[in-house]
Amino acid sequence: MTTVRIIGVPMDLGASRRGVDMGPFAVRYTDLREQLEKLGHTVEDAGNVAVPFREDAAKGAQRGARYLGAITAVCTDVAAQVQAALAAGQFPVVLGGDHALSAGTVSGAASHLAASGQRLGVVWVDAHGDLNTPASSRSGNVHGMPLAALLGHGDKAMCSIGPSVPCVRASDVALVGLRDLDDSERDHIRKWKLSAFSMRALDERGIRAVMEEAIKVATSDTGGLWVSFDMDVIDPDEAPGVGTPVTGGITYREAHLAMEMLADTGRLVGLDLVEVNPVLDAHNRTAEIARELILSALGKRIL
Repeated sequence: MTTVRIIGVPMDLGASRRGVDMGPFAVRYTDLREQLEKLGHTVEDAGNVAVPFREDAAKGAQRGARYLGAITAVCTDVAAQVQAALAAGQFPVVLGGDHALSAGTVSGAASHLAASGQRLGVVWVDAHGDLNTPASSRSGNVHGMPLAALLGHGDKAMCSIGPSVPCVRASDVALVGLRDLDDSERDHIRKWKLSAFSMRALDERGIRAVMEEAIKVATSDTGGLWVSFDMDVIDPDEAPGVGTPVTGGITYREAHLAMEMLADTGRLVGLDLVEVNPVLDAHNRTAEIARELILSALGKRIL
């Protein structure tokens, strides 16, 4: 079994709507640690990464990307913690917090693999592309920018958290569950030649076929696989407590199958699960679904 290291990132600096900073507390409250231990894993909880208050984070802010400097500093800390966990033979589970934090998680995992000359594959499960840059973003919300930064586009400092620029290759990344994209993100998907699977692809082909292709993209000639799972990919009728809900998402069971298939690869090195917003939730339901998805990624099965 695995030693799981839980890392909380209570950050909502990347979003305009408040509340996702409470996500790590809500997911822990579901007895996540106890349930992981029941699966046979050893669990170490590293607590939460320090995140500045908005008033302090606003100092030195950049136009077009609110709190970018503070977010980049947090992500640099997150990257170091993820890299250290992997170096110690642990499986990092990072709880968000808004999706900007994934500029740190993926950078940390990529740095670990780069030390042995290997590349990281990424499956990005999200209703949104997170492919904006400060120049293309209409909102200035940095949680819409982390994947672009990981691919080497956007702010120089955020692009440079990982071992190289780009941190990951476009050919090693697959996006799953897209249904809310800006025009600039559509252009970036085509220009950067990303493997992107929208809800239409899932409707037409089913979650199994889409995940098989996404996994193939992320595991071909890579040294390990990271999954970044935004809870808003699930339909808000089932998971209402998310940072940016968009109707028409995947179902509870489809989400589980995705995580089960990722676990079945034997290539998963870590995961982040983001955008749980307890303020918008009903009886901590979304946090409980988050716990169940983490358990599925770490080996829980019906039979």
